[in-house]
Amino acid sequence: MRNPSPDTKTSPPASRADAAARNTGWTPLFLAWLVAAASTLGALFFSEVMRLAPCELCWWQRIFMFPLAIMLPLGLFPPDPRVVRYTLPLAVAGWGFAVFHWLLVLGVVPENVRPCTRGVPCGEVTLSWLGFVNLPLLSVLAFTAVIALLALTRHKASP
Repeated sequence: MRNPSPDTKTSPPASRADAAARNTGWTPLFLAWLVAAASTLGALFFSEVMRLAPCELCWWQRIFMFPLAIMLPLGLFPPDPRVVRYTLPLAVAGWGFAVFHWLLVLGVVPENVRPCTRGVPCGEVTLSWLGFVNLPLLSVLAFTAVIALLALTRHKASP
């Protein structure tokens, strides 16, 4: 039997470990979906169960978070890290609205830039835990976590 030359590359047979190594982006994608699903359910709980009317900026954040809870599982079964290219822009846009809302609540944004002119005021804090954790901060944290997990998914899935 003839031995292959040293510069001839042979590929080992595919195994379960190889398949798992190719799909290492699955776990952060799953965690991103958990954050998006928990945020969506939390937003619905606050508005439908606790009867807290969302302000205009809250609606914009919902517009960007709710689709993530639907789109991210589409990249899980079968594992497809390409879902990041469609979901990351949504998460970044939602993060922008969330940061603006949080800065508005903190009083950093000037009075004349306030976007909510009708309905529920955006600068009002309706719920606060420990004196500093409020709904806009939770939104910033959720979008930040989703963005970080999507970036990790993209990094792990790239060759």
